[in-house]
Amino acid sequence: MHNFTITELIDGLKNRVFSSTEITQHFLSRIKTLDPAFNSVITLTEGQAIEAARLADQQLAKGDSAPLCGIPVLHKDIFCTNGVRTSCGSKMLDNFVPPYDATVVENFKNSGAIMLGKTNMDEFAMGSSNETSFYGPVKNPWATNSVPGGSSGGSAAAIAARLAPGATATDTGGSIRQPAALCGITGLKPTYGRVSRWGMIAFASSLDQAGPMARTAEDCALLLNCMASYDHKDSTCVDRPVPNYSANLGDSVKGLRIGIPKEYFSEGLNAGTEKAVRESLAEYEKMGAELVEISLPNTGLSVPAYYVIAPAEASANLSRFDGVKYGHRCDNPKDLEDLYRRTRAEGFGDEVQRRILIGTYCLSAGYYDAYYGKAQQVRELIRQDFTQAFEKVDLIMGPTCPSPAFEFGSKGNDPVAMYLEDIYTISTNLAGLPGMSLPCGMVDNKPVGLQIIGNYFDEARMLNAAHQFQQVTDWHTQAPEGIES
Repeated sequence: MHNFTITELIDGLKNRVFSSTEITQHFLSRIKTLDPAFNSVITLTEGQAIEAARLADQQLAKGDSAPLCGIPVLHKDIFCTNGVRTSCGSKMLDNFVPPYDATVVENFKNSGAIMLGKTNMDEFAMGSSNETSFYGPVKNPWATNSVPGGSSGGSAAAIAARLAPGATATDTGGSIRQPAALCGITGLKPTYGRVSRWGMIAFASSLDQAGPMARTAEDCALLLNCMASYDHKDSTCVDRPVPNYSANLGDSVKGLRIGIPKEYFSEGLNAGTEKAVRESLAEYEKMGAELVEISLPNTGLSVPAYYVIAPAEASANLSRFDGVKYGHRCDNPKDLEDLYRRTRAEGFGDEVQRRILIGTYCLSAGYYDAYYGKAQQVRELIRQDFTQAFEKVDLIMGPTCPSPAFEFGSKGNDPVAMYLEDIYTISTNLAGLPGMSLPCGMVDNKPVGLQIIGNYFDEARMLNAAHQFQQVTDWHTQAPEGIES
């Protein structure tokens, strides 16, 4: 049952092959049995899930059911869930229980989906390896001595280990696409503003975007149908009709112009990864697509620009965590200043503290123009690169990550080396464009990902291109060794 895709589970429920209660109990059992080896789920909502599944079965029996009725999913622990701890992977929020649901969570409830629990993540979504979580690192099911990617590594690892058929995730600089690539699943970061950020704990407000993770592009389309909506509670959400992302998945890619940025195939790219990506691009040629070499000349500036803008916004967003109203509070503060200092020193991990300090410095008097202002100018140059590229091509493709999953601790003492893991993904966040990753090969028995970048609100075209690729390849069907079939 756990090898079924969401599409297959929906068909099985409609045809009464199994019930939602059976599916839900099966996945709950797998999480309890298998996840101690991976640490991908940090909160299990067993009682709530079984009750929701029972109600879903009643709806299914009446024939009046929502699109995802009875389908179990996991939510990244960055989304507020009414009555269920939302920690954001941090000691700071270890005791935080929201009194409301994030809009994304509410949308899933309205679609009939069943919440199995909350997934582990890098603290406040700051990381590329899932090593910064207060609850310990997530292990990659393909190689448990290696990282699953971050910050949505818990969601990616859970899907790879067949602990859930789908999950929510967020992407600020690659945090959906990079873990999707390293864990051999499909993940989509929509256009900025396509999915509501209300109730999603903020890291960098101009970059953060929620999106789906699943094993296939077809399943991601179903999840995005649910997630995407206009939300008046989120001022950054775009009031634009939501198409049916599943409607055109059967379209041919013949005549599709695919841009291949030369900057994505330069120094630093693992040879095996490059080979797998180029072979995948050749598959598109076989299907009738045209490959066009393009240039994104400011790609190299994306990492330095991002690591000024994102920490600056993080510094502002995380100033609310001071021990006064909610979250962690130090013991016996002697005065207000002592409360602030010790609460934040105790509640935040090293990486979060590092980024807050960097961000505060970049926003300080005398340095704002030199750093933050310049970074925003570079951001515009990066956006213009993409605008010019999309005048010539329909989609852009290349590697998601420079290399397969690296071992734990191998980059921990070198933050810059860690940051460079996002070299191919960050620019789409800076530009606000949609991007996705799908499995396209194996290197050293670890998955690698093909990245697809689309124009604004062109998720349907991206999903179709990914789906067509998955019709002629089987990388998305492969499971880690040791995961019971």
